[in-house]
Amino acid sequence: MKVAVVGAGAIGAYVGAALGRAGADVHLIARGPHLAAMRQHGVRVLSPRGDFTAHVHATGSPAEVGPVDYVFLGLKANSYAACGPLVEPLFKETTAVVAAQNGIPWWYFHGHGGPYDGRRIESVDPGGSVSAVLPQERAVGCVVYAATELAAPGVVRHLEGTRFSIGEPDRTLSRRCRDFAEAMRAGGLKCPVERELRDDIWIKLLGNISFNPISALTRATMREMCSHRSTRGVIELMMTETLAVAGSLGCRPDISVERRLAGAERVGDHRTSTLQDLEKGKPLELDVLLSAVVELAGVTGVPVPTLRTVAAISDLLARGTALAAAA
Repeated sequence: MKVAVVGAGAIGAYVGAALGRAGADVHLIARGPHLAAMRQHGVRVLSPRGDFTAHVHATGSPAEVGPVDYVFLGLKANSYAACGPLVEPLFKETTAVVAAQNGIPWWYFHGHGGPYDGRRIESVDPGGSVSAVLPQERAVGCVVYAATELAAPGVVRHLEGTRFSIGEPDRTLSRRCRDFAEAMRAGGLKCPVERELRDDIWIKLLGNISFNPISALTRATMREMCSHRSTRGVIELMMTETLAVAGSLGCRPDISVERRLAGAERVGDHRTSTLQDLEKGKPLELDVLLSAVVELAGVTGVPVPTLRTVAAISDLLARGTALAAAA
């Protein structure tokens, strides 16, 4: 099995290292000091489950890799429309794209069935720009339940979790999913193949849609948001509205607002990825986390006043951050 990891940051390099030590032909595509370190020393993983180093091929040139069986996409979703030069040299007719993204994916209604089958979500696939680069028939969904960070160039610190749930948009248990899951498990990771992966998407999104934008607006940690009564109330409303949108699309995420909040409280003084991006002056990944759900609420007729309010304010913040980065 030949796998290219495009966007081999903390999650991508962790997956690539796991697949590599299981014997897969892995190619990490990265840049800068992180690429240089991986080339020289391999990927060093620091984990409560045991440290290890994987020596896999790392490059900044996808053309050097050529066609692969799987592209594991570790980029932020707001980079997808511009990733053509990175992925096109890797594609052959049967190449699958395992997209490890948060939020609503560009393929959401591909193979969905029902009245919304094939519908494009403008917030995540504006003008079809993402589908043009990443054809939906290549997509294998992936919901990440692992937490990692780059401790230093070439060094991944694994914090918790090893689960990467995957699934086909059309709910089939395909051979490509089964083969990829087997390779992931051989590398020490959990990789269940789910028929109803959309339920997992909404479970993960329940936290991202609320904590991520609120943390960026307030600069607060998970503990601070949960312990502040008024803010906690806003988050509860956002989660409740999100579950209503999921239900209107036929999804029944097996989680309650209370359980999701309790899990967030246990995380403690963690800063969300959106807050970290804000502090680094990076683009905020809010379209797939928040704007898409507001768009879906409009499609299905579900009232989401709290989500709409937070989305409007967050959009202003995101625009200001983008302008500052471009200046």
